[in-house]
Amino acid sequence: MSQIAKHILRFFLFFLVQVLVLNQIELGMGIQIMIYPLFILLLPVDMNVFSLMLVSFALGLCIDALSNTFGLHASSLLAVAYFRPIIFKLFAPRDGYDILFEPNIFTLGTVWFLKTFGLLIVIHHFWFFMLEMFKLNEIIFVLQKTGLSLVVSILICILLQYLFLRKRNSNEV
Repeated sequence: MSQIAKHILRFFLFFLVQVLVLNQIELGMGIQIMIYPLFILLLPVDMNVFSLMLVSFALGLCIDALSNTFGLHASSLLAVAYFRPIIFKLFAPRDGYDILFEPNIFTLGTVWFLKTFGLLIVIHHFWFFMLEMFKLNEIIFVLQKTGLSLVVSILICILLQYLFLRKRNSNEV
């Protein structure tokens, strides 16, 4: 399967799973499971910021349209797309990134994934919940929702990678 077709298929899968399944689950204590920022992380390393933001806006807008959230998902995904190249540069491996692979838990390791994706999802969740509440006097509740949702979302994103991404052999290109 070509790389473009793979990313288009992922776009629709993340969109459908988020809207049809995860948005319907209520875990209590303000926890919301949001896995769609993983789609932005899995895009090619060399993708330019404009394209990254365009794809992020499209995915966020699609989720907003069916979730009735009036731009919250699009706005928070745009923040992730904006900060992704900065965070990737901050946590770049010593030899740099190889353009031939996608950045995931298998190609760059668990520690790299937890640092980069963890920081990106903190930005995403904090932005999302801060805009959702839109009150500074509710900052404790925003931090609670961010922290609890963050843990659940990261665990599910790690699980998804182990279930659906295969570990490449050292012989493969």
